[in-house]
Amino acid sequence: MSARPTDDLFVRYMKAFEDSTKHTADCPACQGETPCTEGTPIHDRFARLQDAYNARQKQQR
Repeated sequence: MSARPTDDLFVRYMKAFEDSTKHTADCPACQGETPCTEGTPIHDRFARLQDAYNARQKQQR
């Protein structure tokens, strides 16, 4: 039985989700409308990877 190949995009997407969620939970500024300067790149990375993953999923259908 062979191992399932690792989906690098999915792994990066889930890590970015984890990082964004953890930062938001620990940062009162990011719980509002405008993220803090430290949180902005974290949340932007998550959004970019989510868009890329969703676009790829749509192409595969």
